[in-house]
Amino acid sequence: MENKRETGVEISIVLPCLNEEKTLGTCIRKAQGFLARHNISGEVVVADNGSTDRSIEIAQSLGARVVHIPEKGYGSALRGGFAAAQGKYILMADSDDSYDLEHLEPFLEKLREGYDLVMGNRFQGGIAPGAMPWHHRYIGNPVLSFIGKLFFRTPANDFHCGIRAFTKEAIERMNLQTTGMELASEIVIKASILGMNVCEVPTRLFPDGRGRPPHLRSFRDGWRHLRFLLLYSPAWLFLYPGLFLLTAGGLLSLLLFFGPVDIGFRYIDFHTFIAAGSLSYLGLNMVSFAAITRVYAYRSGLLPNQPRLFSLFRFLNLEKGLLAGGLLTLFGLILLIRALLLSNNFAQIGYDNSVRLVFGGALALVSGVQVILTSFVLSMLGMKTSGKEML
Repeated sequence: MENKRETGVEISIVLPCLNEEKTLGTCIRKAQGFLARHNISGEVVVADNGSTDRSIEIAQSLGARVVHIPEKGYGSALRGGFAAAQGKYILMADSDDSYDLEHLEPFLEKLREGYDLVMGNRFQGGIAPGAMPWHHRYIGNPVLSFIGKLFFRTPANDFHCGIRAFTKEAIERMNLQTTGMELASEIVIKASILGMNVCEVPTRLFPDGRGRPPHLRSFRDGWRHLRFLLLYSPAWLFLYPGLFLLTAGGLLSLLLFFGPVDIGFRYIDFHTFIAAGSLSYLGLNMVSFAAITRVYAYRSGLLPNQPRLFSLFRFLNLEKGLLAGGLLTLFGLILLIRALLLSNNFAQIGYDNSVRLVFGGALALVSGVQVILTSFVLSMLGMKTSGKEML
């Protein structure tokens, strides 16, 4: 890995570019002016993503270093720019002249203090009139930032700010994978997962100076960010709602299996039993998905740290999973056989009791099979690969 001692470059300012001829030159001059005024050893790197206008010519004429990134996408361009950057520190910003590249001192000061990631915060620094659509300002950014803070406990309050800085070492440790706009979320998420030092500094946002529609597509890219947050947090997507459904539905199903229940203002009977049992089975599936996705994400490199779930595998192995699933399946079969033997006497035992036997047996049977199959899948995912331990 290159560092300051080897290259003499303290900070690389990376600008992703796709046909930005109207504003790219202004951004480069502002960034170079900042470096010159403060006597900072730095470079401006233009990560070009296939421009067909004069962007490359402009960048080269101003002395910026141009790197060509053939793989399309905002994330791809930035990842290529980060890889080519020679500085100890890297600052990324859009090339549309919407960020204040003349006053980057707060970012550099925090990096020098030892922070791994320094986020800009447009809501603290100020948003000029016309710089941000109302639905981004009051709905999209606040909602996605809230979800990100809830899921990943990050101090970043402006999750999708386009200007941020980090150390070269930190960005290499993150091992970024995304190719689109969701790279902004991936950086914050992985910094949180890896336990990096993160802080925010105020930054100003100005109107886009290009005079054309931005590459950003509000609903498409907003959904991609939200999807990415959910995929990186299977606990919130699967585990927590799954545990709630499994516990609440399971307890209610067990209670109603033995007969109707008076809840004060009415009786609940086998209809509620069927609904509660269905919810408990849905919860069991969600918990299974949570375990499977967590193990897969770690094994495939999406999650950099070993999940805490792995500590349970010292006590819960394939054999114990098969035993628990087998017993549950056997119990279900017994109930179904009992229902079959009483099939000529349903009139005597009552329709509601026959439903309890049949549905209760079917629920136990499919739940037991689900436990068995999940145990096999987790065991396969946990097999020793690339030197990693077995589960």
